[in-house]
Amino acid sequence: MRRLTRSIAAAILALPLALAVTPPANAARAGDPVSMTSGFYVDPASTPGAWAAANPHDGRAAAITSSIASVPMARWFGSWSGSIGPATGSYVGRADQQDKLPVLVAYNMYGRDACGGHSSGGAASPAEYATWIGAFAGGVGHRPAVVILEPDSLGDYDCMSPDEIAERRGMLSNALTQFRNQAPNTWVYMDAGNPGWLDAATVAERLHQAGLSGARGFSLNVSNYFTTAENTAYAQRINQVLSSRYGYTKPFVVDTSRNGNGSNGEWCNPAGRRLGTPTRLGGGAEMLLWIKTPGESDGDCGVGQGSRAGDFLPEVAYRMIYGY
Repeated sequence: MRRLTRSIAAAILALPLALAVTPPANAARAGDPVSMTSGFYVDPASTPGAWAAANPHDGRAAAITSSIASVPMARWFGSWSGSIGPATGSYVGRADQQDKLPVLVAYNMYGRDACGGHSSGGAASPAEYATWIGAFAGGVGHRPAVVILEPDSLGDYDCMSPDEIAERRGMLSNALTQFRNQAPNTWVYMDAGNPGWLDAATVAERLHQAGLSGARGFSLNVSNYFTTAENTAYAQRINQVLSSRYGYTKPFVVDTSRNGNGSNGEWCNPAGRRLGTPTRLGGGAEMLLWIKTPGESDGDCGVGQGSRAGDFLPEVAYRMIYGY
């Protein structure tokens, strides 16, 4: 984490008051993980990197290493992560040692993917989820981080009862409270689906009801394929509704990991997709992020037939590099 050195701080204190009140342009701002770090963290243990390291003689390994494994992308955390506090703590700690900004995905919501089913699972109860997400935030602590909160959780209402929806809103609202209290240098983005799922007015209402005012912003296109331009236009419509109904707007981030060829209308391992713009600041959003790891399966479907959600498929990854 970048911090002012003692010598710089001493020099500032020695300045006349009129000059000292303005901090250096590159000074870290409290609660701003971007200004506290020097770029995004590349996870050396990502699934593409691990596969390439284990298969150095495979003809696809070099391309997967250079085009995918070397790009900053999110690490997903769920029931497979073991004790969650140490897991998130270790991950953000490694990033912090390199002065880099890690992107994490919290994906353990009770009743997860209730309607879709391909990624079902999650915590065994709302109480278990509350304990889990509290430990997640505690593991991050005061170190800088970006967190994408529970992909699909607000789009997945159609098969849920009113009581289940209220329960889910409560879990999300509590999660935001945990990050505010325990991880003040983390920017949390609530997932808002994608332009092909819900109309902007519906998702704006769901975001607000689940506590968006207490988050940094919202995320779009996670694990999907819509172009950045389509997502930016959709975000603008969401913010127009938020402004007119609730009196505020929010920044947004877009998952560009697989949107280089746009969407063909399919969401589950469609053929012919391509890598999108690598992780960076800006691009019509606050950040363009690789949230879904290219090559990881969406489930037993499409070109991932026979796989499980999250399995790394090197041929799918390789085809995404070249867009076929």
